[in-house]
Amino acid sequence: MRWVTCILRCSMLLMLLGLASILANASPIKNDFGHCERVVQKWAFSSLDEEVKEDRHTLRDLLFFLHVPRTGGRTYFHCFLKKLYSKSLECPRSYDKLRFDPSKPKCRLLVTHDDYSMMSKLPNHRTSVVTILRNPVDRVFSTYEFSVEVAARFLVHPNLTSATQMAARLRAKMRGVSTLDIWPWKYLVPWMREDLFARRDARRQRGSDDIKSSGSYDMNEIFMPLHEYINTPIAHDIVHNGATFQVAGLTNNSYLAESHEVRHCVQKYKILGEHVLQVAKKRLDNMLYVGLTEEHKESATMFANVVGAQVISQQRASAMSMENVANENSEQSSLLSDSELENDVHQNSSVDHNASQVASTENGEAMKQNMTVEKLMEAYEVCISSLRKEQGRRRTASLKRISPANFSKEGRRHVPEVVLQQIKSLNSLDLELYKYAQDIFAKQHKHTMEKLFAIKWDSMFNNSDGAVLWKVFALATTLIFFFLFVNSRRRTSKIKI
Repeated sequence: MRWVTCILRCSMLLMLLGLASILANASPIKNDFGHCERVVQKWAFSSLDEEVKEDRHTLRDLLFFLHVPRTGGRTYFHCFLKKLYSKSLECPRSYDKLRFDPSKPKCRLLVTHDDYSMMSKLPNHRTSVVTILRNPVDRVFSTYEFSVEVAARFLVHPNLTSATQMAARLRAKMRGVSTLDIWPWKYLVPWMREDLFARRDARRQRGSDDIKSSGSYDMNEIFMPLHEYINTPIAHDIVHNGATFQVAGLTNNSYLAESHEVRHCVQKYKILGEHVLQVAKKRLDNMLYVGLTEEHKESATMFANVVGAQVISQQRASAMSMENVANENSEQSSLLSDSELENDVHQNSSVDHNASQVASTENGEAMKQNMTVEKLMEAYEVCISSLRKEQGRRRTASLKRISPANFSKEGRRHVPEVVLQQIKSLNSLDLELYKYAQDIFAKQHKHTMEKLFAIKWDSMFNNSDGAVLWKVFALATTLIFFFLFVNSRRRTSKIKI
């Protein structure tokens, strides 16, 4: 009996130990989710409590272009913003740290891949934000293609060491910003470059150049296939739902200390992504302009009329103000006595010169060309044509180094459906945010078109020829009503008879 009792006791003890082990292992999981939920909710609540800009459609002193990668932002910068702002009005383009004093910015334009957390460094009440979003599936394709394309440029070197050293030397000599300094390419390109050299070395070791593939997005022997790329840790951290994290201010390049923990919690527990999505939507609501890559023509027209028109108006007002200051200084100097004038001639001439110089700076290129919205759109069309040709040449030269690869829209259509569905699943937040952006765009586009129609209609009847047009319109209206009245009387008479 004793041995039976001993066995029962041992069994009970083992069961208790097993249960304790299960509880011990389960507890951290539950506690980890609870911790993540608290962290994400705290961040979301504080972000949603931010002041809503009632006049969000009015351009403020500083324009922050939040450039989501692979959305066509470079085109807007070169073909719109550089036509509107002189170089002296551009903030130093830094993608890793601020190189100007955000509390007293003399610049008026900041264009960067930095996320929304940059606003914590800027004067919020004096800053307007604009951005462009793109269909998430196409953006993933484009990010993949550009990573391969830029990395392929280094294949002119005999090995990875040579390529890395040469890139470092060139960056040290460059005055501007290199692609390898810019988020997210400073992570994606070196990683893809290393992969390209590894696959090229493997082919050379085999002594064979025979390429087996099922399309340009599945050339395993030359570069990383798309289906492999989308499942890598770096793609999960930077690429997938990248637009949502960037608009929310939660990328791995964020200025907010809590951003990394929030992002990792959302990536670990998908259900928490709804909090980030709500913050990102509110950020879009507060922006001056939200464009869509797919609606290229409509987006460009709206940008010119919503943003461009206000920049031109703002700079004209600033130029007039500076001109008045210069005139006042000139009038004050004329009231000085001869002796005062002799003593202060240098000082006053410096004031006049500085005032004129500031006025010239504020004027910018837009004023030099007497810029209008119509002229801006004409300049944009010429610029975008030239830019596309340049980009096409660079792309062709890069792809030659990984021939027979040839990224194209046609090639994308041959990517297996299972891969496309996986991209959609991995970018569920971006898909929701893009739908929301489409609604914002549709409303703003309608409002802009109605406003333009009203302006044109008003100008028809308020210029020198407008009086004549108005009289003709009034006469025509009177005649129409008279004709309708006569006809109605005749019909009435016939009925009475």
